[in-house]
Amino acid sequence: MPIPIPASVTVKVENQQITVSGKNGQIQQTLPACLTIVKHDDRLEIRRSNDKKQTKSLHGLFRNLVRNAVVGVETLFEKRLEIIGTGYNAKMQNEDIVLKVGYSHPIIFKKAAGVQFKVEGNNIIVVSGIDKQLVGQVAHQIKLIKKPDPYKGKGIRYEGERLRIKPGKKAKAAGAVA
Repeated sequence: MPIPIPASVTVKVENQQITVSGKNGQIQQTLPACLTIVKHDDRLEIRRSNDKKQTKSLHGLFRNLVRNAVVGVETLFEKRLEIIGTGYNAKMQNEDIVLKVGYSHPIIFKKAAGVQFKVEGNNIIVVSGIDKQLVGQVAHQIKLIKKPDPYKGKGIRYEGERLRIKPGKKAKAAGAVA
């Protein structure tokens, strides 16, 4: 499948190196030797040299990596995290995030290169950037600071993420007797 190139994005192809530039930044990607990239006026095509299983899987992987680069430099990728719990909150301190999530001290999450943080209200953290993989990785690292509790649901989770809340001892005992 060809990858469409918007008018606001420029793509340079040199041997196996592809550079994608747009209004939000620039991403470079190096293709393996078994793949070649062909640039037409408004689209890119990635072609494979053979039909081996590994080559086919690399073809799909690098097609999506290049497509994500084209999309990312035009519109930023974004992950939204919500903090749930009484007294739990987040705030910005320069470019870092300060989290109060039930520990005896606030947790400071340092800004990573290539991502931006934003805090909406007291309990929504927005992680955005041009690299989809990096945005997801940083969002997951923030989530690991306080994973959602399986009994009460308190902690940091992705916005819209649904949890299975476990029944406590009382609910289990009442179900066994009845």
